[in-house]
Amino acid sequence: MVLFAVIDIVGNIPIIIDLRKKAGHIQSEKASFIAGIILIAFLFLGQSILKLIGIDVSSFAVAGSFILFFIALEMILGITLYKEEETNPLTASVFPLAFPLIAGPGSLTTLLSLRAEYEVHSIIIAILLNVIFIYLVLKTSKHIERFLGQNGISIIRKIFGVILLAIAVKLFTTNIKILFT
Repeated sequence: MVLFAVIDIVGNIPIIIDLRKKAGHIQSEKASFIAGIILIAFLFLGQSILKLIGIDVSSFAVAGSFILFFIALEMILGITLYKEEETNPLTASVFPLAFPLIAGPGSLTTLLSLRAEYEVHSIIIAILLNVIFIYLVLKTSKHIERFLGQNGISIIRKIFGVILLAIAVKLFTTNIKILFT
């Protein structure tokens, strides 16, 4: 559930629709698969990569909590803090959709935090369930947009924004304590 809230594929439907308009077509299978590979790879290699560059998990988690905080603010307040780059139709399914929208700093930080609390196989199951859900949402985003309408999408985005804000605060407070002890 935490990963679901952080990835927030439903809350990102407006961004996905916008990306579809700019790029023309999004390859749902490719985006889901690449995001899943990035998430699973980071689950196993993330700590080693951080250790290699001299960053501890708590510092990464605190930094990630700031990113989650700002993403949540964007969702709740309807503001844009992240400057989008030009969209290339050939790579739109990979960048910016698979990375950093789906498998971005927030979800990667969350994976490291979840790894400290849960069994790896449970996290892999959560990743796979999220990737399947991501695929379904990407494949049916036009239908979802018509069904929910602009108001429905806006409400869902704000609800997930508040959940994400709470996750960011929890991630920050838990890891800042670790850093200062």
